Amino acid sequence: MAEQKNTLFDRPGGYAMPSGAAAAHREVANSSRTIVLPGDAEESHVPSGEIDPPRFSANDPDTRVYVGDCREVLAAMPDRGQVDLVFADPPFNWDVPYDGWKDNMSRAQYERFTYDWLDGCIDVLSPTGSLWVNIPDDTAAEVVMHLKRRGLTMINWCIWHFRFGQCRHSSFIMSKVHVLYFAKDPDARTWNPDEILEQSDRASIYNDARTMAKDTNKGMRVPMDVWYGPYLGRIQGNNKERRHGHHNQIPEAYLERVIRSCSNPGDLVVDPFLGSGTTSTVARALDRRSIGIEFSETNATSAWERISEIGMVRSGTTGSSSAIHAARGSGKRTKATT
Repeated sequence: MAEQKNTLFDRPGGYAMPSGAAAAHREVANSSRTIVLPGDAEESHVPSGEIDPPRFSANDPDTRVYVGDCREVLAAMPDRGQVDLVFADPPFNWDVPYDGWKDNMSRAQYERFTYDWLDGCIDVLSPTGSLWVNIPDDTAAEVVMHLKRRGLTMINWCIWHFRFGQCRHSSFIMSKVHVLYFAKDPDARTWNPDEILEQSDRASIYNDARTMAKDTNKGMRVPMDVWYGPYLGRIQGNNKERRHGHHNQIPEAYLERVIRSCSNPGDLVVDPFLGSGTTSTVARALDRRSIGIEFSETNATSAWERISEIGMVRSGTTGSSSAIHAARGSGKRTKATT
């Protein structure tokens, strides 16, 4: 039997997370059970404890880019324990030709690498910080279980859905990536739902009077956990956001949703795999401080050009409808005939 909706909370205008689901997440996070994962047998990376100064930096707000291995930088950067939000989109180990990065590790090595950089991210977070990870099917489960055994609580397992996948005949075409949202303290985390509201289906499709009768946020809702809609698709070659020479570029609208909802102006956002620079570009546009870490100096230089000179090109994408269907007509309904 499905769990009944939970109305025992102090936020008007909707329902809370099912109490059973919330309890299960917290139980695992607080559990002393030993979770053994593939890759645990591999030797952990031991940071040297020293890093070079940021390769690029700017003020108002403070924006820094380090070049190097994120495991080294996270372990030695001066902001440890003060980071409000981490967003990570790591290499997927799919043998992509990143500049200088070995993207074809053995499975065990890749899993050990994943646990090591996740640990680095956890260690830099403030007690109220949140961690988001963008990861595909083949590693999502390992990331979730490692974060749970490190004591973090899952807030959402979202899906980034896109309509443009790689054509194949050997299996169903992949059209999603997992968007994992964890927090150190679910009760003390930064959460700004009003910053990311979108028009609800009740308003945009059904013209339902009930949604317009609410005391606040009439016709609006917090986005669902499957993400799609205008400007949320994959960044293709003819997209004005496109940065040539970069792989797996994430839309600005995606990062805007994450940064607005889980940080405040002036907060510190970290991206351990900066890539094309989307996280710091959006963070800077939204008046957040940021630190980006990029293994490739070539990619870091390109990202800095975007961060410091080009800036965000799709600001203000929140609020529109993501409805799949068109609005229904207002005429009288008739019974279907056969």
